[in-house]
Amino acid sequence: MASSRRQFLTHTVIGLASTAVSAAPDAGTSAPPAGAPPTFGAGPTVGPEVSPTTFAEAEKLMQVQLTPAERTQAAGNWRVSLAPLHERRTGPRKLALEPELSPASQWNPSLPGLKPTAPAKDRFVRSRDAKVPLPAKEEDIAFAPLTQLSRWVESRAITSERLTQLYLARLKRHDPKLQCVITLTEELALQQARQADRDLAAGRYKGPLHGIPWGAKDLVDTAGIRTTYGAEPFRDRVPTTDAATVARLHRAGAVLVAKLSLGALALNDVWFGGETKNPWLLEEGSSGSSAGPGAATAAGLVGFSLGSETGGSIISPSMRCGITGLRPTYGRVPRTGAMTLCWSLDKLGPMTRGVEDSLLVLAALNGPDAGDVASVPAKLDFDANAGVKGLRVGYVPAWMKESPATDVDRAALERLKGLGLTPVEVQFPDWPYSALNVILFAEAAAAFEELTLTHGVDALKMQTPDAWPNLFRQSRFLSAVDYVQADRLRRKVAQEMARIMSQVDVLLVPSLRDEALTITNHTGHPSLTLRTGFVEVSRARSDWAPDPKRPVPTFATPRRVPHGVTFIGQLFDEGTLGRVGLALERASGVAGERPPGF
Repeated sequence: MASSRRQFLTHTVIGLASTAVSAAPDAGTSAPPAGAPPTFGAGPTVGPEVSPTTFAEAEKLMQVQLTPAERTQAAGNWRVSLAPLHERRTGPRKLALEPELSPASQWNPSLPGLKPTAPAKDRFVRSRDAKVPLPAKEEDIAFAPLTQLSRWVESRAITSERLTQLYLARLKRHDPKLQCVITLTEELALQQARQADRDLAAGRYKGPLHGIPWGAKDLVDTAGIRTTYGAEPFRDRVPTTDAATVARLHRAGAVLVAKLSLGALALNDVWFGGETKNPWLLEEGSSGSSAGPGAATAAGLVGFSLGSETGGSIISPSMRCGITGLRPTYGRVPRTGAMTLCWSLDKLGPMTRGVEDSLLVLAALNGPDAGDVASVPAKLDFDANAGVKGLRVGYVPAWMKESPATDVDRAALERLKGLGLTPVEVQFPDWPYSALNVILFAEAAAAFEELTLTHGVDALKMQTPDAWPNLFRQSRFLSAVDYVQADRLRRKVAQEMARIMSQVDVLLVPSLRDEALTITNHTGHPSLTLRTGFVEVSRARSDWAPDPKRPVPTFATPRRVPHGVTFIGQLFDEGTLGRVGLALERASGVAGERPPGF
C-alpha cells in the first residue's frame, strides 16, 4: 500500500523514464476491507525490479533531483504503482488502439473569449478570364497555372484526356531524375479523364478542378491503390477507401495521376525509393516532407498537388522548389483517411504554381468530416479582383535583418509598401518555443508506438540521430509532466499570437525562420508561401543535420535558385491571405519562370 496519493504523484511520474516489461501480477495481494476507498499503489506487482540507482539514472533524463531517502521510497513501491499505468501496453489486459482513434483532448485554435476572425460569408470570385489561347507547345501547357488550365478545359480548348496523357508522359520522362513518384495511377487517371470529358460534353461541369490532373502526397488513402507513407514497412499497404480529401477532389472532377513521394513517415525528403530532388538544383533534395508534391508541381508534372504539414512540410518544399504552398487553418480541411503523425498539428493543403490556384483547390477541400473530430465548418471568402491597399502587414524587424531572411524577403516588404499596405512592426517574446516540440515528439511516438516497439522502424532507410526511428525511441522517455507543461505553454503562445495578430491583417515572415514555423504550426494559423525572387547558393541545402558521412555538394560557381516568402494569416481568413499573396505575386513578376531542363 502506498503511503499516500501525494507520494505517488511526486515520485512515480519520474520513474516512467525506466523501461518496463510485462510480468505476471502478484497473486498474494489482499483485498481491501469493506468501506475502504480505492487508493493508488494498492494493485499487484508487475515489471522489473528497480532500485534507488535506477531512479538516480532516470533523474538525468528528467532533469529532477531526489534525495537518497526519496529514491529509496520511490523504488520500494514502483512495481506496485507501475501496474495500472502500463497494463494497456504490456498486459495482461493488453489493448490495441486503432490507428484512426484520436485522443480525447483536442486542440482548438480559436481561443475562448476572443473576437472571431473567420469570415461571415462564403464567397469565391475568380480572376477575370484573360482569354489566353492554348499554346502550341505541350511544355507551355504543362507549366500553365491551374487558373488557366481550368479555363482551357472548361472552354474545351483541350480535353481532359489529352491533358492527362500530357502529364502522364512528363511524369514518366522526368521522374527518373526527380524520384518524386511512388505510384503512377495511369489506369485510374485515364478513366477519370474520359469521364470528365463525357460530363463536360453533357453539360455537367463540376467547377475549376474539372478534368485537371493532380498528384497526392502518398499519405492520403486511395481505394485499391497503395498508400505507403514513403516508408518501407508500409510499401505494400493498399487501403480500401479514399481519404476525405481524395473523395472531395474526385467529386470536383479532378484526375489523379500519381501518388507522390514524401520523406518516410512525413520527415524530410528521403523515402524507400531514394531522395526526391529539387528541379531547380538536382544536386539537392526537394525538401520535405511534401517532397514529391513540391518537385512534381515545380517541374510541370501535375496541374496541382496535395501536401501536408505538421512542422514545415508544405512551407519548406514550396520555398525550395519555388512554388506556392497554402497551409490551411488547423481544422479547416479534414484529415480522415490521412496518415496521422500528430493529431493536434497535422494539416492538409494545396501546393500549386500560383496563389489563386491554391485557393481554387482549398475551396474544394474545405469543410468538416465526421471522421476527423478536429475538423470544423468554416467559410471561405476570397475575391481575386479585390484590392489590398490599406491592409496592415506585420513583420519582426530583427527577423528581417538576419538569416534565414535574404534580400528577397526585404524586397518583398518594400513591394508590399508600394502596393499600399501599411507596415506594422511586431515583436514576439523571447520564449523557449522549441519546448513545444515535446507535443510533436510525444504524439508522433504514440502514433507509431507499435512500429517502434516491434522494431519495424529499424527498416527505415534513415537511421541518423535526427530521423524518426531514434526520435520515436527517445520519446518513450519523455515526462508526462513536461508534456502537460508544454501543452500549457502552447496556450500561452496562442494567446500571445492572438495579441500580435490583432494588430495586423497578415504577418510577413522569413519562410524557414524556426520560431515562426514552430509558433504558427502549434497555434494553427494559416500560412501562404510563394516565390518572389531568386538567390544564389554555393552548396546544396539539406533538411538533415550535418553529417560527415553524407557531405552535401558544393559549387565553384554559385547556382541560381528560387526563394519565397511566407505570410501568416488570421485564423480561417485564408481569403485575405490569398489577396495579399496574389498582389505580391503579380508585383514580383517571377512566378512564370521555369526550372531549366523541364
